[in-house]
Amino acid sequence: MLIDQTESANDTNSPSIERMKPLQARIGVLGVGHHTYWPQFNGLLEEIEEKQRMFEERISDDEVEVISLGMSDCAETAYELVPKIKAANLDLLFIDMLTYATSSSIAAIFQQIDLPMVMVALQPMEAMDYARATTYMQLLNDDICAIPEFVNVSVRMGRPVPPLVIGTLHNDEAAKQAVADYCQIAKVLRSLKTARIGQMGHVLEAMLDMHTDPTQLSATFGCHVVQTEPDDVLKHYQAASEDAVKEYVQKILRFFDTPDPQSDPITEKLSQEDLYEAARVGVSLNHFIAEKKLDGLAYYYEGQPESEIRKVVTNFIVGNSLLTAGGFPMCGEMDLKTCIAMLIMDRLEMGGSFAEFHPVDFKEGFVLVGHDGPHHINIAQGKPVLRSLKKYHGKPGKGASVEFTIKAGPITMLGIAQKADGSFKFVIAEGESQHGPIPPTGNTNTRGFFGPDVRTFLTRWFSEAPTHHFALGIGHRADTIQQVGRFLGVETVIIDQT
Repeated sequence: MLIDQTESANDTNSPSIERMKPLQARIGVLGVGHHTYWPQFNGLLEEIEEKQRMFEERISDDEVEVISLGMSDCAETAYELVPKIKAANLDLLFIDMLTYATSSSIAAIFQQIDLPMVMVALQPMEAMDYARATTYMQLLNDDICAIPEFVNVSVRMGRPVPPLVIGTLHNDEAAKQAVADYCQIAKVLRSLKTARIGQMGHVLEAMLDMHTDPTQLSATFGCHVVQTEPDDVLKHYQAASEDAVKEYVQKILRFFDTPDPQSDPITEKLSQEDLYEAARVGVSLNHFIAEKKLDGLAYYYEGQPESEIRKVVTNFIVGNSLLTAGGFPMCGEMDLKTCIAMLIMDRLEMGGSFAEFHPVDFKEGFVLVGHDGPHHINIAQGKPVLRSLKKYHGKPGKGASVEFTIKAGPITMLGIAQKADGSFKFVIAEGESQHGPIPPTGNTNTRGFFGPDVRTFLTRWFSEAPTHHFALGIGHRADTIQQVGRFLGVETVIIDQT
């Protein structure tokens, strides 16, 4: 069937794709204080409790579910809170340092609760009014006083030192952003431990760095790997209605431009046949992921030449680009590890495209960063492009393919490698995407600039023994991703660019 692609093909503004599922997290807030103070200073307890209430309100503004655990102000209370915290099914626990507290008010929780914890010390006053200062005023602002005692006991209980947020409760943008970052991290952790990641087919032949143990993924990240078959998509392809396909065609044309070919002889202007196949497969993919209740997909399959299954699996690119932008990370070449990396970036609202290194520009000092196949089109610079390819280089098949460069500005890369002992390792780097021409090959490419120079950077990146794929996102978020790794117990390296 031929589709008229004149309508909408010349749109200049690309709308953003909405997230398929809202992000969720359950965050507990546990205040700590010192019970001896309450009878000594009338009204102090009420003001301390108000501090905690205000902090909980701030967290709720970050669109997470807040579980108030009240205050622990002595050892007895700490022990009583342990079963309550365990029953709350939390993704992260904020320990709100409301005033000085003895470490006995937290020791049992450090010892018995296995949760990511963040200590928050946000005093209400930017500085004490020294001329009118009182002991009461000091205690109300004594948020950092017990931190050394708490972190020492954490280590003695066999836990790492919890991350810290130190600042003021009011008019402190740095502290506000730090708290918001931890709320995002909680969403990442919830997504990872509840995700159902589809695995379809096999790793592209000879890519030994791609082989991943699904059980080790579950052990490290919490996700479940769902074994699926190309036939699971084929049945929906065969049942796709013409009305649904036509509607999907218009969706494609809203989000993509379809320009004439330029220098590459294997590219053509998007054909009506390729547009139709991309739409029909896109409809099929939506039904497939709904049936399997998936949150991501890593796949590679070839099928027999000229077979219907080959036509289906080689036309995933457009539909999976729309899905990836909606929060459903997809990796070709069946790269499960990079699917996880893309999920982490997506949940941090960074995008997260499937990427690898392409040729180096030694004249201008950058490396092209991109890949063939699907991408997170919400982070494209301008409207992404669809081209028809006569062949997919290195792979069977032909059809519509996605081309764009990601937004100019700061970028971050996250590669997940697997080591000889089976454990995983995060390799992270920050850089800059800059405007400039890219090869018009129907693939994504971004001009990536990294310090101190492109040769040194690449040598340092490769020396960490990463896989050849990674997730590419917008913004500088290396420290945030590093904290995700720490909470997960994953070795994390940030590439030095000085």
